[in-house]
Amino acid sequence: MRRLQVYTSLWAMQPHDPTGVKLPYDQVCEMVAGAGFDGMAIDLGASDVSVAHAVRPHMETNGLTPLIVAFPKTIDSLEDTLHMATDFGAPFVDVIGQVMPIALEDMAPVIETWIAMSNRIRMPIQFETHRNCITNDLYTTLQLLDRIPEMRICADLSHYVVDREFWFPMSDHDLGLISRILERSDSFQGRVASRQQIQLQLDFPQHRKWVDLFKGWWREGIADWRARNASGDCIFVCELGPPEYAMTDAEGREMSNRWHEAQVIQRWVREIWEDLGGDT
Repeated sequence: MRRLQVYTSLWAMQPHDPTGVKLPYDQVCEMVAGAGFDGMAIDLGASDVSVAHAVRPHMETNGLTPLIVAFPKTIDSLEDTLHMATDFGAPFVDVIGQVMPIALEDMAPVIETWIAMSNRIRMPIQFETHRNCITNDLYTTLQLLDRIPEMRICADLSHYVVDREFWFPMSDHDLGLISRILERSDSFQGRVASRQQIQLQLDFPQHRKWVDLFKGWWREGIADWRARNASGDCIFVCELGPPEYAMTDAEGREMSNRWHEAQVIQRWVREIWEDLGGDT
């Protein structure tokens, strides 16, 4: 059976809206579960292992599945995170690798070593498309995918839209590059970017073209995932970050309510899933 599982991010919930108030973990988990999310990503870059252990019992009480997001700064340091993710019952570890050689020839052994480590511990990993990490560059990541068939992606396309400063409308060539990423993606992250801004307000009229572009990519990625998987969970993480990801006005107040927007994205993605055939 195939299921869509929609998560949000603990990072996105600290704070979760323009008030700037950081709610206690028990209240956060109650809100997330009450809004229909299936799990929550724990970002070890925005927090640390102690936070993961502190929020864990509240997630368990509310039936939320944890997803561990790792930022390993050495090759060996990923191993402890893989063991922790196994103990937490995470479906996989989302790797934002801080080991960043410049040359492709030096990058490939890093990825291959982490994949071998993942296989040995039996905790799957996916490499998130993200700035300031080993998948920083779209072109290099595509070369890594060509070279390493086992490399799987967690697609956060917002980073490549900003990094490449894609013009709108995008060319067929550039759309094809993104399609190559989606073909190797086993999970997805929800945020809408433009060529200059990493996180746009969803309901501003001037952002509509970018919202439609991302919704189309999410549909393409999910459809491709369904074509490749007869069973399993397709995981989509709504990850709307707090300032400085979120844009603010002159008083430092956020210009949109990210908690409401996360629920909007959740609804969009569930509608896409159902339109493609739902759970089968």
